[in-house]
Amino acid sequence: MTKNQRGKLTIFALGGLDEIGKNMYVIQYGNDIVVIDSGLMFPEEDMLGIDIVIPDITYLIENQDKVRGIILTHGHEDHIGGLPYILRQLNVPIYATKLTMGLVEHKLREAHILNDTKRIIINNHSEVTLGSLKATFFQTNHSIPDSVGVCIETPEGAVVHTGDFKFDMTPVNEQTADIHKMAEIGKKGVLCLLSDSTNAERPGFTGSERTVGESLKEVFRKAKQRIIVATFASNIHRIQQVVDACHMYGRKLAVVGRSMVNVVNIASELGYLNIPSDMLIDPDDINRLPAHKVAVISTGSQGESMSALTRMANASHRKVEILPGDTVIIAATPIPGNEKLIGRTVDQLFRIGADVVYSNIAHVHVSGHGAEEDLKLMLNLIKPKYFIPIHGEYRMLRAHAQLAESVGVRPENIFICDNGDTVEFMGGKARYGPKVPTGKVLIDGLGVGDVGNIVLRDRKLLSQDGILVVVVTLSKANGAILSGPDIISRGFVYVRESEKLLEEANQVVGLTMEKCMKDQVSEWASLKTSIRDSLGKFLFERTRRRPMILPIIMEV
Repeated sequence: MTKNQRGKLTIFALGGLDEIGKNMYVIQYGNDIVVIDSGLMFPEEDMLGIDIVIPDITYLIENQDKVRGIILTHGHEDHIGGLPYILRQLNVPIYATKLTMGLVEHKLREAHILNDTKRIIINNHSEVTLGSLKATFFQTNHSIPDSVGVCIETPEGAVVHTGDFKFDMTPVNEQTADIHKMAEIGKKGVLCLLSDSTNAERPGFTGSERTVGESLKEVFRKAKQRIIVATFASNIHRIQQVVDACHMYGRKLAVVGRSMVNVVNIASELGYLNIPSDMLIDPDDINRLPAHKVAVISTGSQGESMSALTRMANASHRKVEILPGDTVIIAATPIPGNEKLIGRTVDQLFRIGADVVYSNIAHVHVSGHGAEEDLKLMLNLIKPKYFIPIHGEYRMLRAHAQLAESVGVRPENIFICDNGDTVEFMGGKARYGPKVPTGKVLIDGLGVGDVGNIVLRDRKLLSQDGILVVVVTLSKANGAILSGPDIISRGFVYVRESEKLLEEANQVVGLTMEKCMKDQVSEWASLKTSIRDSLGKFLFERTRRRPMILPIIMEV
């Protein structure tokens, strides 16, 4: 991309395609850059030991003098979770609604960078000037309150980013989407629309969150013992409906799970949750009350191994144990890839004797993302000249592109972009531009980006075939073997049942060392390579396994 070029508008994603999460979109005009959202992704199965994944922001760091700010559309992890890592490298202002900012501030406080970050609270009536760009906002419906869409006015034309949205005509918090404002934006003329594609393959409209509340109340009415509800910690509308059901049927409520406790505290302090003062109880008090007077809300709706619900199901939670006759409500649907984890947890709950209510058998969850008709409505309100489907996997973007065609967007005006693909606008015309370098930055513990493909390859090898450590001690005087070779096996074979194999492996290493000495090979690198090659060939012939072989040579 040509730097400092005036009169050109460029849009691209540093994260968003092929994964649920990791959202970060960049809008640049000349010397002004605005970033929308700053999310993370949870690791895939082959990312062994990795905690989270964030986008590579090398381009933004190289152009940080042009970055005017980061605008956040709502408070979900896949839109704000990358901030504690990104703001350490890119200290720019953050613009967010009240609840979203409350959740962000908690993260920044834990990362010890709260006081170093400029934070500006906005609402759906705000106007923000960002260099030559101006941002206005419109209220949307999602599974968390205070979600907004963004309209960026540029000299080339208006760019609208919807954020995650659906159209809920009976929202729990009675805050309907700014449909009239969306229509006004569309009437003025929109150059390009970037719109949420997550449910583009689902027909009809997405249901109202309020319908879940009715189902929850019915389950509460029938339950004879304790009720445990697992849901996303950030789904504040769902939490409020659990609170309402507890109030209706006279139950006390215990909040379990670190992220759930944090969100409930923040949302209550900011006025987004209305919980009667005498309803909340400490988890330590659960067993002191009659079972039919207690409800628990917890994390673990995705079957995560260390989540509260999973530990309850495995009888390893310190404060809550699920008993036969308890009712467990899993008020969520599986994120793609988590189906097995949830299935395992549900099976374990049934084994205990709990009554399990989940989305396959009851209406205890609706999506926060718009289905086909929601997406068509957004397209018809905004009336964009150009369209870029965002947020979702490639098939979802394709489905959304087809929906855009069906409502009148010309096929040549639709751009399906991979991470780093740029779309350039000049004189009202758009085209694909040069690709921006991007990728995944892996977070492992306190390490940011220090684990790459080579380390992951080694971890995969260790997980599949284990490791053999070969220890040999040589004489410093003449290079003769003083002790060893000794072989230590971890994750390869069970030593007590494979003594003969390891004895033969010792002999192979000994013969290899003797041959090297005879050939006057004394460099340690060459010795180690010879050991690895000969021992690896021998072990593969005998076991059809390829363990990692780590030779250790010492001189005395």
